[in-house]
Amino acid sequence: MASGSSHSRSMESRTGRSKQRYNSKGERLVAGVVPLTEDRLYVLLIQSTRRKGWVLPKGGWESDEECTEAAEREAWEEAGIVIRIDYDLGEVVDQRPPKKLSKDAPKALYRFYEATVLSEESNWPEKHKRERQWFTFSQAKEALSDRPELVQALELSTMHRT
Repeated sequence: MASGSSHSRSMESRTGRSKQRYNSKGERLVAGVVPLTEDRLYVLLIQSTRRKGWVLPKGGWESDEECTEAAEREAWEEAGIVIRIDYDLGEVVDQRPPKKLSKDAPKALYRFYEATVLSEESNWPEKHKRERQWFTFSQAKEALSDRPELVQALELSTMHRT
């Protein structure tokens, strides 16, 4: 998907896991972004659909796309943002305890990218089920406190610590 090209952005979210990638340990491969303002003062978080609270845009890396393409797609589908990927923040291991894992929510291996938000669109695929909001570093760290893997991704970014 070309950044900035509205013709390639679908208004439909991908669903299902038929194209989902897994590694040899059975971990679901997930691509995510830490979407920042150009000045690196704010990060955009989105409302989780599965439980109350805020999360970073992320989702399954599928077999017909590169990991960066999956990250761009998730940023669009979940947050309605067009981004420029700036840095590969590397792999972040899922830290949920075994009792929180299930067939529908297997252990995940995240690959996060730091990105600059180029535009926020008024309509996007998951607008009807998600809110989005800008946070400072300290506000975001607090909002993500029950998701250590997301806090780790935030801390790996070059965001200003305010």
